[in-house]
Amino acid sequence: MGISSFHKQFRAVTAMSPIQYQKRIRLQEARLQLFKRPHDIAAVSHSVGYSSASQFSREYRREFGVAPSADALRMRQEGQATA
Repeated sequence: MGISSFHKQFRAVTAMSPIQYQKRIRLQEARLQLFKRPHDIAAVSHSVGYSSASQFSREYRREFGVAPSADALRMRQEGQATA
């Protein structure tokens, strides 16, 4: 299968490009890690492959609609409320 065929088939199945899919998976993994380590945003960003914490923050905000620090705080508060 050629690259262009792969991209078309991938988009048909996932409704996004392979790069968009990879970015979404990385950001979802970061969100899980932030729940466990809410005070270590820079380390989380590096652990999912971002060399720039500011780029990570921009893409995180674009994906989830909130800054990573605010999302981590919200998750921590919700976790304490259910504990």
